Amino acid sequence: MDALGEQLKSETDKLENIDFSKVNPATGPVKINGVSKGDALAVKILDIKLPETGIMVVAPNAGALPEMVKESKTRIVKIRNGIIHFPGNIRMEAKPMIGVIGVATEKEEIPTGTPWKHGGNMDTKEVAIGNTIYLPVSQDGGLLALGDVHALQSDGELCVSAVEVSSKVMVEVDVKKGMAPPWPVIETSDSTIIVASGKTVDEAVHEATKWTVKVLEKGLNIPWEDAYMLGSLIINLEISQVVDPNKTVKARIPKRYISTESILQALST
Repeated sequence: MDALGEQLKSETDKLENIDFSKVNPATGPVKINGVSKGDALAVKILDIKLPETGIMVVAPNAGALPEMVKESKTRIVKIRNGIIHFPGNIRMEAKPMIGVIGVATEKEEIPTGTPWKHGGNMDTKEVAIGNTIYLPVSQDGGLLALGDVHALQSDGELCVSAVEVSSKVMVEVDVKKGMAPPWPVIETSDSTIIVASGKTVDEAVHEATKWTVKVLEKGLNIPWEDAYMLGSLIINLEISQVVDPNKTVKARIPKRYISTESILQALST
């Protein structure tokens, strides 16, 4: 189901009138055989099917500019042959991604709308077809769930929604025994990304940077101070989203310097 629980059907429907207990639904949990606490659950995104329409919203007190939104607005956005048809005759290539994906926490209850160490509502555009996300398993079986699919989202998700769609998603799961990372890790064709969240962007930056420097120190076997300096040369800090209860930042590490396998090993020691 889409992030709004499939409650908005037309542009006359308003965000403030929906049942918010149904927002950010995640399909699952799915128990994965052979996965135990302390493992990394590897989820490769194989396919994300797109419908012919998506939905976007703005509302007062939401998004990166909460005080500037005077009234709610809903847009139905057409999706044709992989192209987003935005009002004003603006066309963009669809790049489907998964906004909510995660495993069960060990004890605490975390709403599906909140990103944290288990994954959750990270709204990170690299959770996309062809990439693999590694999630830290806290309960046997992992208990994987996902939802909040977007046909397109830029870094930040500024207005509080992207092109929200319902979707059929195909994933392939595997396990890295005993290699649970402290935060989710995404592997792309050319980089490895550590995804960290915090109450503020500054907190998220601190977490992402701390673990990235550790990766360079341990994975490359260099002094911590050298790893810190190297981070200023090869690591890109990027913002995933600034609109959820916790904010999410990603640290991108080029594979030419260190492999994803080495990064997972460094993070789990």
